[in-house]
Amino acid sequence: MALRPMEDAIFFFISLLLLLPSPSVSDSATQFCSAERGPGVESCGVPSSSSTRILIKGGTVVNAHHQQLADVYVEDGIIVAVQPNIKVGDEVTVLDATGNFVMPGGIDPHTHLAMEFMGTETIDDFFSGQAAALAGGTTMHIDFVIPVNGNLVAGFESYENKSRNSCMDYGFHMAITKWDDGVSKDMEIMVKEKGINSFKFFLAYKGSLMVTDDLLLEGLKRCKSLGALAMVHAENGDAVFEGQKRMIELGITGPEGHALSRPPVLEGEATSRAIRLARFVNTPLYVVHVMSVDAMDEIAKARKAGQKVIGEPVVSGLILDDHWLWDPDFKIASKYVMSPPIRSVGHGKSLQEALSTGILQLVGTDHCTFNSTQKALGLDDFRKIPNGVNGLEERMHLTWDTMVGSGQISATDYVRITSTECAKIFNIYPRKGAILPGSDADIIILNPNSSYEISSKSHHSRSDTNVYEGRRGQGKVEVTIAGGRIVWENDELKVVPGSGKYVEMPPFSYLFDGIDKSDANYLSSLRAPVKRVRSEATT
Repeated sequence: MALRPMEDAIFFFISLLLLLPSPSVSDSATQFCSAERGPGVESCGVPSSSSTRILIKGGTVVNAHHQQLADVYVEDGIIVAVQPNIKVGDEVTVLDATGNFVMPGGIDPHTHLAMEFMGTETIDDFFSGQAAALAGGTTMHIDFVIPVNGNLVAGFESYENKSRNSCMDYGFHMAITKWDDGVSKDMEIMVKEKGINSFKFFLAYKGSLMVTDDLLLEGLKRCKSLGALAMVHAENGDAVFEGQKRMIELGITGPEGHALSRPPVLEGEATSRAIRLARFVNTPLYVVHVMSVDAMDEIAKARKAGQKVIGEPVVSGLILDDHWLWDPDFKIASKYVMSPPIRSVGHGKSLQEALSTGILQLVGTDHCTFNSTQKALGLDDFRKIPNGVNGLEERMHLTWDTMVGSGQISATDYVRITSTECAKIFNIYPRKGAILPGSDADIIILNPNSSYEISSKSHHSRSDTNVYEGRRGQGKVEVTIAGGRIVWENDELKVVPGSGKYVEMPPFSYLFDGIDKSDANYLSSLRAPVKRVRSEATT
């Protein structure tokens, strides 16, 4: 089994990056297209920054391991220098970051853009969703490719087309929805030729995306052999189906029925089952959108026992509670429907504590937006409400205010949970997730004293609703630099459709370190097979 490169190889890689030319990007005049524009319509007109040289002066540069007062010099999309008092010549754009934090741009590990789901398609595509992300300080995301009739290659090609208008860097996870020899072979193609190093298995959505335990076992074994990370949506789909029938029989058809039909115990059970199967196979596991104490406790126990399990909470689960689902206004209640559901008061605070102590490792969004018209598909039956909430634009702000503003974590921890840990898990560090010489120039300037207010009237998503409507906080991203271009400044978004790059993610991240040794230890511990003397049967 291959192992990830040693640290000296990483630094050699950084040195090589300094010598590589940056891909050219069109400087055509562009702007973000308003939420009201129709799908496929491009009407852009604000000129984007054409400077390939940027100096960020006087800020506190924060990485996951260290922070320092320093300048940051960027040239042709790459960070060239990080040190105090950098001197530059003319034709350099200078940004004054005095009193502010200079940090790696956020990486959202969990999004669904242009996803066909529950009879409709998410309202945010790879342009509008990414534009919203940039306005909120996220400079890369990893989206989930859904196979076409179970076919991985067809699914990948479909998402290649969907992402042509991307305005920031992105990567792909791949969902597995069926199993046969063709899927197994295609997984190898995805890893070795397409830059995908993670595969997701849905234990929910019976009749559509859900996989059974035998399929999950096959998938876990294949992931291990390829050095790819197995991911699970952990809910017991069979029990959820039973819970849905129970609610309908009780006459509960509104959005509250969604949460009541899939209680935390079902998330805890599926999380426990997936963790134990991953331990049986001896492969790392990533649990997406951890929403309950039940699931978090299972992850905590596994990690304490030494198992390699990653837990990903999402912003909605950290700061919202389920009381909105009982709102008498269907438009309000339905916008909070997602799976696993937003939980009752208490779960969010426990997840925050788990995040601050390292039980959970990074923050995603599960950004999967549907507008009020789409949500109304389930007006008379909660089972037909498209599942999903927003978060791409709000994640960095809300995480800062909730976790750093409350004193639960430090600025360096913030960088770790919003950027660096994701880059390490998916094996693209230090290209992403760091402000180091040789890293991509994906940078934010965050003013800890600046305030914000979230509203569907001012956000950049195409959705007409926002689950964080009216929320105010401290700590605002005032500048976003993506690929060495200033794309957000002075509350103005300057984006170029097609300027985003697909980021290939190699297999065998640090999570696979030591797997071969533990396999060898397991085999040596079996003390089997035992050689036995056969004796003739006596009569």
